[in-house]
Amino acid sequence: MVTARRLVPDVGDRVGFLGLGRMGSAMAANLLRRTPLVVWNRTRSACDLLGAAGAAVAPAAADAFADAEVVFVMLSDEDAVESVLGSVGADRFRDRIVVLMSTVSPAFSERLASRIVECGGAYVEAPVSGSRQPALDGTLLSMTAGDEETLDRVEPLIRSMSSAVVRCGPVPSALTTKLAVNAVLIPLVTALAEAFHFAEENGVDPGVLRQVLDAGPMSSVVSRAKTAKLVDADWTPHAAIFDVLKNSTLVQEHAHRNGIVSPLIDVCTELYAEATALGRAEQDMAAVIHSLRHRTWGRV
Repeated sequence: MVTARRLVPDVGDRVGFLGLGRMGSAMAANLLRRTPLVVWNRTRSACDLLGAAGAAVAPAAADAFADAEVVFVMLSDEDAVESVLGSVGADRFRDRIVVLMSTVSPAFSERLASRIVECGGAYVEAPVSGSRQPALDGTLLSMTAGDEETLDRVEPLIRSMSSAVVRCGPVPSALTTKLAVNAVLIPLVTALAEAFHFAEENGVDPGVLRQVLDAGPMSSVVSRAKTAKLVDADWTPHAAIFDVLKNSTLVQEHAHRNGIVSPLIDVCTELYAEATALGRAEQDMAAVIHSLRHRTWGRV
């Protein structure tokens, strides 16, 4: 458990946001509607739309810390987080709150929290559940962990990007919870892909299968979105194969490290790795059906 210092700057203070990828850009846009924002991204052109909407654009990640007391981090993986925050001088973390929204391993988050606190800052985990469309709509589910008083400070900001915020306890409980959520989400979508592959191999009309699944007791926002993609062969990414593989691997590694069996996630990790090898990395996770077709047919 990492205990953060109490830092309670005014809500109106400028907020920083690092990482403007598919998810981060949408989340930052919702945050900008609530508070003055300074943004940074490794590829500067990704800042253009937010800059045009009124956000300040930081020349370097360290400059975001100079201009903001709360800095959100939504970078792609642990290497990116390490590289970017490693470029920020330790003194820049003093009297700052770092809110990590990236999905990383709980062990990495715990180490990062210790570093931030040692530098005189505060640290919050706030991973999200949801894909590009909920990020655009501001309806992500956010899980948070950290010092209660610091969470009180940042939660109004997180709510501008979320339909719900659930406090999970001390660091790294939010990321551990996020991995547990992914242990449900990833097999769910993989099972839908398997069902449609089973149907197509047995002459079942995929439109009929979609109608039954969408009307049945297992239906959800996620399942309805993915049945539509599977019927239409629409692989435009909401959650891309490469990102799902990263998340599946995180769940698998954390389970194995702690002596926990994870048979469903183990199989899913293999299937998403195969989909990546088949050239599907940038496609929506529903395109994992191609791994199943490849196993059945021996070809794509």
